[in-house]
Amino acid sequence: MVKWDTPVLQIPERYGAVRTIVEGRAEDLLIGTTRNAILRGSFSEPFTPIVQGHTDELWGLATHPSRDLFLTCAHDKQVCLWDQGQHTLEWSKTLEETGLCADFHCQGAVVTVGLQTGRWMVLDCETRELVCSTVDGNEQLSVVRYSPGGNFLAIGSHDNYIYLYTVTENGRRYSRFGKCTGHSSFITHLDWSQDSHFIMSNSGDYEILYWDIGGGCKLIRNRFECKDLEWVSYTCVLGFHVFGVWPDGSDGTDINALCRSHNARTVAVADDFCKVHLFQYPCAKPKAPSHVYGGHGSHVTNVRFTHNDTHLISTGGKDTTVMQWQVVSSSLERSTSISPTSVSSLDILSGSNA
Repeated sequence: MVKWDTPVLQIPERYGAVRTIVEGRAEDLLIGTTRNAILRGSFSEPFTPIVQGHTDELWGLATHPSRDLFLTCAHDKQVCLWDQGQHTLEWSKTLEETGLCADFHCQGAVVTVGLQTGRWMVLDCETRELVCSTVDGNEQLSVVRYSPGGNFLAIGSHDNYIYLYTVTENGRRYSRFGKCTGHSSFITHLDWSQDSHFIMSNSGDYEILYWDIGGGCKLIRNRFECKDLEWVSYTCVLGFHVFGVWPDGSDGTDINALCRSHNARTVAVADDFCKVHLFQYPCAKPKAPSHVYGGHGSHVTNVRFTHNDTHLISTGGKDTTVMQWQVVSSSLERSTSISPTSVSSLDILSGSNA
């Protein structure tokens, strides 16, 4: 009887089961897995991932304040830190709960992730170790946002409250000092003013409310007093400066996310129809013109500009895709429209077809 020696390879469990195998160059093999990874290797060389990604719907997205890094979190309970320049995954961490939102501290050493159960946790960006963890309410968190100087953290919850914390030790110590009460539906988006004295927030029933944080989380009744405030970021989908992004016939849920560029000249919009839109900022004219870009195979859940406005990151829902777009021209005059070549599809970092 002749016995044949058949080589056996086993890939790490974290990449999922083997879905397909394709021959590459020379002895290389390409293996596609059930967890959206493509591995490259051979019988003599270890298999390493060339594509990795989420395996379930993702909503959480945050870009680093000073480096070419961004973070995503999804319903698969994975938190992933990506290198935007190298197009690689820096690290990933499996949580016990679903992550829905995230934001970096202004120093960039830690990142806060909001979870589905009302818990939020702070992770070290280098070691991915847990810095601290706290629970506010028992409903999911929609948004977490640091103030410009990193001295405060605002947390928007589905229990209709905004929880406020003081932040010390470069984002490693937190103490709750207030709660904003006044919304009649769940919080969806919020932004800080340049001086950290005010917050603008949106809710599920399409309210726009303004809060005097220095006055003890006081609701500002006259909203027109706030229309000329300077905002360090603009991610609220409802507001004086962005009402022109809404198309005719919208039911209020057609736009999932919005982000103003750091140079305050462009607004990116993620919609329910698989598209990313670019508008000129401010966008305060009804039926404002925009450039529309396709690529996602499902509703686009989030958009964020990188720290230097050279790229835009967008995330998909059911297609579980992270897309990176290159901004070709970032020094446009306010009076001109964005040219069709201002943004181009650069690459797909993860996707359900991987």
